[in-house]
Amino acid sequence: MCKLRKSKYTINFDWVLIIMSLVSPEVVLGQNVKIQNNVSVYTGVICEDDIFMGPSMVFTNVINPRSGVNRKAEYAKTIVKKGATFGANCTIVCGNTIGKYAFIGAGAVVIKDVKPYSLVVGNPGKHIGWMSEFGHKLSFNSNNIAICPESGEKYKLENEFVEKII
Repeated sequence: MCKLRKSKYTINFDWVLIIMSLVSPEVVLGQNVKIQNNVSVYTGVICEDDIFMGPSMVFTNVINPRSGVNRKAEYAKTIVKKGATFGANCTIVCGNTIGKYAFIGAGAVVIKDVKPYSLVVGNPGKHIGWMSEFGHKLSFNSNNIAICPESGEKYKLENEFVEKII
């Protein structure tokens, strides 16, 4: 069962799984977004396609909330790029962009932008490595090339950014 408020939200259905979660007004969810149990997706979140949200993770939408202060005009946007994964119980502080195929570990607290393919863990969230589009940690050789063990796809690390080699 999902709590959906009557309002302006967009869900592009191909396959969206929402179990006992909250999706607030004006949230945008792309295709193939999987939302596990007890997830909170608040106004201001924009998700591209193929996003996985693990159990009990949360997106915030106000930097400095107070019960007695109305900050609805200050909702900050959080952009989630294609293929990102969020582990159980992680928190994404609003106003940041999560790069394509980023992988946020369970319990992490993300307080700044996350690069594409980045693996982030801890509180505060810290970049500790790189992930393939199939969810495997990448090991780069002396030429800064890594191969996903499942797909065989190649990735290049250059100037602290990873790109898939096509």
